[in-house]
Amino acid sequence: MILKFLIWALLFGSVWVAAEPILPLHSVATDARKVALGRQLFFDTRLSRNNEVSCASCHQLATHGADNTARSKGVAGRLGDVRAPTVYNSVFNIRQAWDGKAIDLKAQVTLPVENPKEFATTWPMLIATLNEDKTFVSAFTQVYKGGLSSDAISDAIAHYERSLVTLNAPFDLWLQGKGILSEQAQEGYLLFKYYGCINCHQGKNVGGNMFAKMGTFGDYFGDRGTPIEPADYGRYNVTGREADKFTFKVPGLRLAARQTYFFHDGSEQSLTGAINTMARYQLGRSLSQAELEAIAAFLESLVGQHQEMTQ
Repeated sequence: MILKFLIWALLFGSVWVAAEPILPLHSVATDARKVALGRQLFFDTRLSRNNEVSCASCHQLATHGADNTARSKGVAGRLGDVRAPTVYNSVFNIRQAWDGKAIDLKAQVTLPVENPKEFATTWPMLIATLNEDKTFVSAFTQVYKGGLSSDAISDAIAHYERSLVTLNAPFDLWLQGKGILSEQAQEGYLLFKYYGCINCHQGKNVGGNMFAKMGTFGDYFGDRGTPIEPADYGRYNVTGREADKFTFKVPGLRLAARQTYFFHDGSEQSLTGAINTMARYQLGRSLSQAELEAIAAFLESLVGQHQEMTQ
């Protein structure tokens, strides 16, 4: 099967990318001055009460744009309601947050500020703190003529997050005929499509562009072994529609191979375990160990590069 697949790719390489449901990533246009300000703010603990945490506390860019916990710690060590998703490639998501409560990156930036489990502050307090830094205020007003405001701060951080695109993944290079991919990873991609994973995980971010109910072919929450919490209702918490209960934004898989916890609740701690759970509850499938490892190899090939990623 793989040999035939390779022959087809070689013969019809000119139409290969256009025909595939996964597309190579590309950088996004940004304002360099806003990106620089946004980066400074992203790592600035002054955005939180008592200078305890920053955006980078939960979205650790050196690794995979999230942290290595099932639920992140905010001010005073308070645990969040869901696992922090990666911020890398989030610009390609249809909406932001697991339940899609934020329409875009700029709207998402505002969410942790007054959340008592995250930054636990207020915009007036945050802006007052930053206004004490005359050097920063001077630099900021050169870009945003209106000076410090919740809108300008959110815009700057959003611009920085738009720049966090992981490029040159082995899979993308192979898809464009510019690199090679292991036979196991190619087989994993074929299985990914054959079993239907591709129905939800496709496009540039291999996900992030639709919502799906958790537990289509089984009672995921009943089998999980822990009580249902408010965050488990997902999209329902935003829309109030009964049909949206237990529905979440499908996560992008570009950096899934680097994660240590999976799903909105962080209930799975291995990549093959997460693949197996998805196969069971979302596809009604039972995969062999060889198939799980092949799909994992494919997911590994999706990991691209960014200058902030050092591990």
